Amino acid sequence: MTTTMRAMVATGPGGPDVLHEAEVPLPVRANAEVVVKVLAASVNPIDAKTRAGRGVAGAIGSWPVILGNDLAGIVVESPYEAHPLAVGHAVYGMTMVPRFGGSYAEFATVPELFLAPKPESLSFEEAAAVPLAALTAWGMVVDVARAHEGQRMLIHAGAGGVGHLAVQLASFFGAHVVATCSARNVSFVRELGAAHVIDYTSSRFDDEESGFDVVVDLVGNVHDDTGSRSLRVLRPGGLVINAPTGSWPTLHDEAEAAGVRATGYKVSPNGATLAVMSRMIEAGDLRVHVDRVLPLAEVAEAHRLLEDGHTRGKIVLRVGEA
Repeated sequence: MTTTMRAMVATGPGGPDVLHEAEVPLPVRANAEVVVKVLAASVNPIDAKTRAGRGVAGAIGSWPVILGNDLAGIVVESPYEAHPLAVGHAVYGMTMVPRFGGSYAEFATVPELFLAPKPESLSFEEAAAVPLAALTAWGMVVDVARAHEGQRMLIHAGAGGVGHLAVQLASFFGAHVVATCSARNVSFVRELGAAHVIDYTSSRFDDEESGFDVVVDLVGNVHDDTGSRSLRVLRPGGLVINAPTGSWPTLHDEAEAAGVRATGYKVSPNGATLAVMSRMIEAGDLRVHVDRVLPLAEVAEAHRLLEDGHTRGKIVLRVGEA
């Protein structure tokens, strides 16, 4: 058997051009890990930030490194013979770079608790678009905000990878959802369940709405002071939840001065929560939108497209064949 595999590695911090194809050693399974033949992976903002030397780059001991947190594929090694994620089963989930090898590769070792059976209604490309974005959306909307009937929630970047799932989850649990997006995505976000969609290119959300219980902030202060302006539309004691790494360094000080609550959010791999969303997907209550699918060899282009900031839903990489 071969002892190497094909992967796209980042040779060091920098622009998309630092991503190159390489032959690297096959990953070795240990303890309660599963070896997955990766058929599809998706690209997330944290991948691009880490590649650029931000994100979690500070935890990288040495370069080159395999990036990519999302994956969908086939189990080729299980922890033991009677394991529920048996050899040959289709799975999806996320890993955590750089603690584990990334998914921009033909194979990956993943802790069993990070995985769930792939929804039968999804292709491998569609399934790979779900885990990190959906778990982030669930964590912000359900675990932290506790979305419920009568709650007023503002979700920024409602057409993005996390945003389009957050809009659906908040609406499903009964919240009155207002979302921001660009003009071309207004109809798309409205169809996801938003009661009111604001085109940020033509209107300022803080001129149109106020009195929110929660703001799900997927932008921060990197554009037009979106974060700071969000504090003005919260009711006294309301909550702002910020996810993008490094996007709003003054979050907590500004929130305290405004008389509202604030927290950051970092996603955790959770196969059990992913399995709950799988049931929602199969029931038609949650859907993922794939903007485009590119071959693994074009991962640098995928990063460029992501960093342009106009992606609807997710960009997916086709890694292998079943």
